[in-house]
Amino acid sequence: MQKGNIRVQTENIFPIIKKFLYSEHDIFIRELVSNAVDATQKLKTLSSIGEMKGELGELRIDIKIDKENKILSISDRGIGMTGEEVDKYLNQVAFSGAEEFLEKYKGQNEASIIGHFGLGFYSSFMVSNKVEVLTKSFREEAVPVRWECDGSPEFILEETNKEDRGTSILMHLNEESIEFLESERIRTVLQKFCKFLPVPIFFEDKQINNPSPAWTKKPSDLTTEDYQNFYKELYPFSEPPLFWIHLNVDYPFNLTGILYFPKIKQSYEIQKDKIQLYSNQVFVTDEVKDIVPEFLMLLHGVIDSPDIPLNVSRSYLQGDPNVRKINAHITKKVADKLEEIFNKDRKSFEEKWESLGLFVKYGMMTDDKFLEKANKFFVMEDTAGKFYTNEEYKIATETLQKNKDGKQVVLYTTNPIQQDVFIQQAIKKGYIVVKMETLVDASFINSIEMKLENTQFVRVDSDITENLIDKSENNESVLSKEEAEKLKTLFDKPLEGMQLNVEVKGLSEDSNPVTATRPELMRRMKDMAAIGGGMSAWYASMPDEVNLTINGNHPIFKNILKEANQEKQEKIVRNLADLALLSQGLLTGNNLTSFISRSVELMNA
Repeated sequence: MQKGNIRVQTENIFPIIKKFLYSEHDIFIRELVSNAVDATQKLKTLSSIGEMKGELGELRIDIKIDKENKILSISDRGIGMTGEEVDKYLNQVAFSGAEEFLEKYKGQNEASIIGHFGLGFYSSFMVSNKVEVLTKSFREEAVPVRWECDGSPEFILEETNKEDRGTSILMHLNEESIEFLESERIRTVLQKFCKFLPVPIFFEDKQINNPSPAWTKKPSDLTTEDYQNFYKELYPFSEPPLFWIHLNVDYPFNLTGILYFPKIKQSYEIQKDKIQLYSNQVFVTDEVKDIVPEFLMLLHGVIDSPDIPLNVSRSYLQGDPNVRKINAHITKKVADKLEEIFNKDRKSFEEKWESLGLFVKYGMMTDDKFLEKANKFFVMEDTAGKFYTNEEYKIATETLQKNKDGKQVVLYTTNPIQQDVFIQQAIKKGYIVVKMETLVDASFINSIEMKLENTQFVRVDSDITENLIDKSENNESVLSKEEAEKLKTLFDKPLEGMQLNVEVKGLSEDSNPVTATRPELMRRMKDMAAIGGGMSAWYASMPDEVNLTINGNHPIFKNILKEANQEKQEKIVRNLADLALLSQGLLTGNNLTSFISRSVELMNA
């Protein structure tokens, strides 16, 4: 029997491992199971190149609970260790057996080594009063050995009895960690970290993992049903995805995975952090913002890459050129896939636009390279259900929808029901109104307007629509100058919380008698202020600027001007103004109360 001290500054290492090395204590299971997988993969590699003699037998990993003795054990039938190797790998904590093995067998297919054996192994001391290792090397005539340590610098290394090749780690759990004697707790951790490890893992004699998940296979070997079943495996209670992208790159970096486009019917259903990052099938994290472009955080699925640098906890990503390359590659693959679907089956693409539009708009705002590609497949749906690309909309509105500066005007509605009056008026004039109804659209319009040349987005109920070329109206009123001034005076009364600008114009007789519009820029500022902070609070406190356009050609005003009762005349005028404000959702509080009372009074007159 050999006794000794571990040849590093263990007085410092053990407290660090127990308290600070890993942010979550349950991660020790991932580390130890990963080491068991490494040991198994090493054995397969050695067998494939003829350095291991004899039968491999059943290669599996077993996790067992011994409640009576408070022991949690993890066993493999992998490469095992000799006494010298135990001394080297366990007693010299900083030395990595995995790193050395990789260097020696670089280029061999099976040599996918997950982590640094030393540090990973020592995570067991986070939950244990004492750790035993029973191991027997694959080498012929190897003597099995037992190693024991209680978390101090002292250890015991001695010969023992062990029939099978491989390694068993027995953790004598401390009082703070007896939760890991509960089956459900272990099962939950295994499901989280070890669900797709490449070696069968058994717990309570039941296999708990899928060693060959879909992303590890060739796309040509998978059917639509395979992809959909794997999505169910990842997200059991979700609706089937719209479609998916299979990533498979081996140069200049290694990357595999499947990204799914989920169905999103309303923008408030968006769920981020649904992409899982793996390293050689070991779960690492679902915080992938540094790898996946921000706008694609809305996707679901799996990314697996051994080339992404991780710290010892494998929880947070560090800056690295490979990460930037992977990020750019994923953006390109997504853009190519969307363009392919658009070109092959536009009808299907348009049917999916309710969900796809969120991804595309978010990407166009945040990624200029994606914007460049997205211009080919970005579409806008009009109020009649017809879709237009940017170019198609430009051609369809070329003659009518330009402002006084010659810019192309995209007329949009944020609420087709509430803004129906304005939409119908616009359609009568030959304008095309598109729908911009989602939570992302306000930001999208502001962003894309700056990026698209000679294009201006204008809400259908905005005053700027009056500046569009309009061949159907001559803007000449049938009223005399004196009558127009009289009307303007009647309408130009102060309203609480509003700044009114009144003008009389000669519109068609069937146009509304009074139209309330809000300057596009100020309305946008107010809308953004409603959801923002900082300077936006200043905009939110400002009164609403409202333009009241009086249609001097509407027959009702001839009668109003003839009304002898001045009080009644003023009430009718106020009601017409309030109806226009009501259509904009601007009649609230005391103004709304007054309108209701006045309406009842006029009906009884």
